[in-house]
Amino acid sequence: MNYNYGVRKKSVVSVILLTFITCGIYTFFWMYQTTKELAEYSGDNRLSPETSILLTILTCGLYQIYWWYRIADIFMSAQQRAKMPRLSDNKILFVVLSLFNFDFINMAILQGDMNQMWEAADQNTMTSSDASNDPFDSDDWVDY
Repeated sequence: MNYNYGVRKKSVVSVILLTFITCGIYTFFWMYQTTKELAEYSGDNRLSPETSILLTILTCGLYQIYWWYRIADIFMSAQQRAKMPRLSDNKILFVVLSLFNFDFINMAILQGDMNQMWEAADQNTMTSSDASNDPFDSDDWVDY
């Protein structure tokens, strides 16, 4: 199966601008999409997009501090799957910035890192599909 992960990339500037233009409402849409995409790609379903949004609203944003910590962990799993050369662990940074209500900075950092990860995932998909299209690399061509 060949996926195009590049379509998941979003402009960091547009994410920040939409957050300010919509007075923070875009944050919930972005949070939903990010949770869903990273959970699907990494296979780590500890966070549910719907539950994350609901709990963030019900706790007046307190749950979002936990969400930042957990999403950074899920992102690290996704980076490993994409075979990225470096792993960034921004858990503590995300929590501290979230405590001081600088979530838009967290969004910019995570979106930029995710854009790099989607590029790496696309490259891995293309190299693995190129290798699987080689007829001489099949088990059917074994000499006895």
